[in-house]
Amino acid sequence: MKPNIRDGERLIRTILGIYAMLLGFLFIQGVVGIILGILGLAVFATGAIGWCGMYALLGKSTLKATLEEPGVENETPTDNQPAKIANPAED
Repeated sequence: MKPNIRDGERLIRTILGIYAMLLGFLFIQGVVGIILGILGLAVFATGAIGWCGMYALLGKSTLKATLEEPGVENETPTDNQPAKIANPAED
């Protein structure tokens, strides 16, 4: 799993998750407390591991995008370079 949550959001999710778990499991009685505790556990888990399943399904990431990844060449032509056109006759 590739991380898709930035550090600030991870911290907020971790703190709110712990707070919701404490509130739900210790202070609120009944079904509402159990639901709040389980939701808090899910929020805490996403903050702790740095990966959110909903973000992955939506293709979203709050991490800063890197301009170039190591080992990957930039395929976009610049002003000084002409665009490469595939010629099927050469193959």
